[in-house]
Amino acid sequence: MTVDRDLQALLRLMAWLSPAFPVGSFAYSGGLERAVHDGLVHDSKSLKSWIATLIQQGSGWNDAVLLAQAHQAGDDALRLADVAELGEALAGSKERHAETMLLGEAFLSAAGAWPHQIFSLLPAKAVYPVAIGAVARAHAIPVEKTLAAFLHAFVSQLLSAGIRLGVTGQKDGVAILAELEDILAKVAMAAAQSDLDDLGAATVQADIASLRHETQGTRLFRS
Repeated sequence: MTVDRDLQALLRLMAWLSPAFPVGSFAYSGGLERAVHDGLVHDSKSLKSWIATLIQQGSGWNDAVLLAQAHQAGDDALRLADVAELGEALAGSKERHAETMLLGEAFLSAAGAWPHQIFSLLPAKAVYPVAIGAVARAHAIPVEKTLAAFLHAFVSQLLSAGIRLGVTGQKDGVAILAELEDILAKVAMAAAQSDLDDLGAATVQADIASLRHETQGTRLFRS
């Protein structure tokens, strides 16, 4: 019996972007830990606002654009290398750079369980969204579905970090995820139609928080 391609795509996205997939995303907060420390995020409402801003105007949006560009690149090794290099250059802090590079490296290593020539076309080390976009395209998974799953995982990780940092509870965290659903869908659709000219961020406080986290003493997260 032939497996339905849409079902196969769903199963692979669920595997690759599951918290159980061995990339170590649980170790990172993208500067959220510092934002909590500085009082910028202090409850469920401010956590929701912080995350919504990131996915619409910050690192979440830029990562979505990079993912879409890698997906569009297909098996063009030179274009994939250019997008990966740009993604690395856009990392705004040492920890942000380490986060996206280490997640990308771990993803490519684990995703090798689904063999494909794309792994020989990608740079040895690629930023996380580029790695996901390239591998998803190689397995014929549509870009909008890939973006939606990626952004959902991005938000889920920040919510998990917010719960561990004590600014929200599990029930409120789920409520935030539900309330952000429309925004996630709209950002996924917009990113699917984007190009490199759409890259850009307006989240100065988040960037500063990421930089300040580098000198923070007691910490739970690596970023």
